[in-house]
Amino acid sequence: MRDENSATPPSSIAVAEPPAGASLQVRNGTLLAALGIVAFSLTFPATAWGLEGFGPWTLVAVRSVLAALVAGSALLALRVPVPHRRHWGGLAVVGIGVVIGFPMLTTLALQTSTTAHSAVVVGLLPLTTAVLSAVRTGNRPSRAFWAAALAGAAVVIGFTVQQSGGKLSAADLYLFAALLVCAAGYTEGGRLAREMPGWQVIGWALIMCLPVAAPAAAVALATEPLHLTVHSVVGLLWVAVGSQFLGLVVWYRGMAEIGVARASQLQLAQPLLTLVWSVLLLGEVLPVAAPVAAVAVLVCIAVTQRVKS
Repeated sequence: MRDENSATPPSSIAVAEPPAGASLQVRNGTLLAALGIVAFSLTFPATAWGLEGFGPWTLVAVRSVLAALVAGSALLALRVPVPHRRHWGGLAVVGIGVVIGFPMLTTLALQTSTTAHSAVVVGLLPLTTAVLSAVRTGNRPSRAFWAAALAGAAVVIGFTVQQSGGKLSAADLYLFAALLVCAAGYTEGGRLAREMPGWQVIGWALIMCLPVAAPAAAVALATEPLHLTVHSVVGLLWVAVGSQFLGLVVWYRGMAEIGVARASQLQLAQPLLTLVWSVLLLGEVLPVAAPVAAVAVLVCIAVTQRVKS
């Protein structure tokens, strides 16, 4: 077994920048990472579609069960060994934050909030993750980093209050809670990805949540009404297989090819892509403040990416 304190962790390949001249590797990695971002940007519109036919608890629980079945099949087919017990606590945090908490809270929010509004608020996720990561790892980012992070938070809070008529709605509270739990899951997942491939992190987190998700799905299916439509089924399948598992597979693989720094720049496009999907797929009319706030948040995130080291 590899020593945890080894100077060269197993994930060093995943975070290293590609060697100079490896143009094909860079192109392939960029394409894979971009596919991951597209998958994630479709999550909110797909959730809105899913809510057309499923209750919120049904959508969240069945989504987790389906994603766990896909992940479990991949882990079994590749004969991936069960993680060491020292990893179980971290996997539980990933499961609570990414598998259960974020989908549940954002689904509840999308019952009364538009996808455009939600995309701007959740656009703060990279900053929230960076802050929690700094706290978790004990790193001391520069003052410029914290200034940009606070500016981004101020933009989102100002946008949220303005769009909610001067006060926060229940949907906004769900979204802010989703930011915190998802950032915690991403932070812990990033730590675990230093010792195992990233897709295995989310895969085992999904498996760990299955004993909770399966009974919850059975209860929800029995108590919430179902109105199956093409939109609702496609939405459910996308959030379960596309967003929850396959999107993360290509995302982590892309990061392995081009490095975390380069891949993180692609992530800046996610909120704006979601705004585009909200118009094209849902027919939402964007308030002028939405794209303006989204761009302002992206600028703040770009600043933190440059100065956080």
